[in-house]
Amino acid sequence: MFDEKKESSILGTVIAVSLSKKHTFSKENQEIIKLVKGFGVEGDAHFGSTVKHRSRVAQNPNQPNLRQVHLIQNELFEELADHFNITPGQMGENITTVGINLLELPTDTILFIGESAIIKVTGLRNPCAQIDNFKQGLLKAVLDKDSDGNLIRKAGIMGVILESGEAKPGDTIRVELPPRPFKKLERV
Repeated sequence: MFDEKKESSILGTVIAVSLSKKHTFSKENQEIIKLVKGFGVEGDAHFGSTVKHRSRVAQNPNQPNLRQVHLIQNELFEELADHFNITPGQMGENITTVGINLLELPTDTILFIGESAIIKVTGLRNPCAQIDNFKQGLLKAVLDKDSDGNLIRKAGIMGVILESGEAKPGDTIRVELPPRPFKKLERV
């Protein structure tokens, strides 16, 4: 999964930050967002210590919010560019990154963003049918199968905020991998 020698030097960059006060599929780009420890992105519809995604609230509104912040790598947009024109924030992510293969990170990876924000990776975003309402055929494009036939979800990762701070385009992202053995990302 990772080269031992390079593990301590994984760096990326924030290229966009986004939020939406309402439960909309896409989020609007911002100059800066505030990440609040234990709650998520200030001003975003998913802000809170308990789950805010409508389908999860319907099941059990008291579940912990393991989806406080959503990150997508810009490389996905480049991969899809032949068929879809997607810009940062349009797939509902709060932070669009470049330079880190987010989907290969293990569960419990720590992301240090900007001067003080710290995010703990909790799992994969599970894309739903809403994605096809945004762009027909996109759901199929962000799902794949590995050589063993297992489902691969490419619509980003989710995390919780461990330390408050601000995130803005141009911020460096430093990755700290958890202790081995690594636990593969699962949907949350």
